[in-house]
Amino acid sequence: MPRRWAVAGLDLAWGERRPDGLCVLHGAGRRILHAEHGLTRGDEALLRWLQEHVPENCPALLCIDAPVVCPNRTGSRPVDRLTHSLFHHVQAAAHPANRSLCARPLRVVRKLRRAGFSIATDWPATPRALVEVFPHPASVRWFDLARTIKYKRGPVAARRREFACLQRLLRGKLAADAPLILERPEFAALLRAPWSKDTEDLTDALLCALVGYQWVTEGRQSLEILGDERTGFIVVPQKNSPVDPAMSSPRTRDARGLTRL
Repeated sequence: MPRRWAVAGLDLAWGERRPDGLCVLHGAGRRILHAEHGLTRGDEALLRWLQEHVPENCPALLCIDAPVVCPNRTGSRPVDRLTHSLFHHVQAAAHPANRSLCARPLRVVRKLRRAGFSIATDWPATPRALVEVFPHPASVRWFDLARTIKYKRGPVAARRREFACLQRLLRGKLAADAPLILERPEFAALLRAPWSKDTEDLTDALLCALVGYQWVTEGRQSLEILGDERTGFIVVPQKNSPVDPAMSSPRTRDARGLTRL
């Protein structure tokens, strides 16, 4: 019988005013069996949702759109600067992260670790792992975009046009890779809803979860780990290119941008 797994995406609010977007995919082998999403407010509601929706009896990967490792008190992390060299030309570089700017993400990570998750890039060898992901580079690489889709800022009408473009691309990707998600009414509705901040947060959570689902279906070799577990890291899909299935580990880039296998 195929091994069961759970992959969760978390669009974590850095402050206290906005809710967190969540999406969890349950599966066995390469197949998704069930999917659900939700919004929570505050640390305790977030932890309760994860406790209720992410089982403890199977490997679970939590993909967070927020820093999970950030030792620097000021400035930016090496991995943030690395994203500028890799993705600035497509407008998908990360914002600077330091301990004064991302107090809530680091607080939530501490609580998640107490709840049994570990910061690790070797899932499922570490059966309950959490990693940092970044939807903008993922979208650029999945959809071979010349620039990021501009649904984060600007007039509402412009956001809605850009967001509708993202939704079309996502529907196409899901139809090819994960049709069960589109069969669920709540996801079908989400991927046709006009832009709103809540809809954006739920969609970003789905994007985070899909990075984890790629890990399940294509292996770690289909992903690139930028940075390291000491100074901060971000997991992104590899560029669209043939991947050698014999590779046993993902491509990584250290803080200097050097590639290691």
